Amino acid sequence: MAGQWPNILNFLLYLTVSVPLLGLGILLFMATTPYKENRLMADGAELGDRRKVLAAQAAAYALGGKILGLSLVMASAIYHSVGLLDLVVWGLLGAVFQVVVFYLFELITPFTVLKEIPQGNLAVGIFSAFVSVATGLLMAALISY
Repeated sequence: MAGQWPNILNFLLYLTVSVPLLGLGILLFMATTPYKENRLMADGAELGDRRKVLAAQAAAYALGGKILGLSLVMASAIYHSVGLLDLVVWGLLGAVFQVVVFYLFELITPFTVLKEIPQGNLAVGIFSAFVSVATGLLMAALISY
C-alpha cells in the first residue's frame, strides 16, 4: 500500500481538477439554453399537469445526455493528458465544442429544439441526448497528444 501513495495523490489531484471542469461544462450548457433545466425538472413534480411532467422528462434527458457527452470528453482528456494544464485545455475545449455542436444541431433540425423541450416533446429531449452522447464520443476519440 505504501507504494500506492503517489498514485492515490495523482488520482486525487486529477479528481480535484476534472470534477469542477465537468461542473463548469454543465453550467455552460445550462447558461446557454433559454429554458432553465432545473426549473423544468422541479415543475415536473406537479403530476396533475401532464405538459410539465413531459417537459421535466425532456429536460432531464437532454441535460443527462449533455452530462454524459461531457463526461466522455473529460474521461478522454484525463486519459490522454500529459499534465493538469493539458487536462484543463482539453476539458474546456470539449465543453465549448459540445455547446457549439448543440447549436449546430439546433440549426439543422426541422424543428426548434430549444422550444420543443420546454413544451414537453420527449422525443426531442431523447434525440438531443443521443446527439450529445455521440458528439462526446467523437470528441473523446479526437483528443490525443
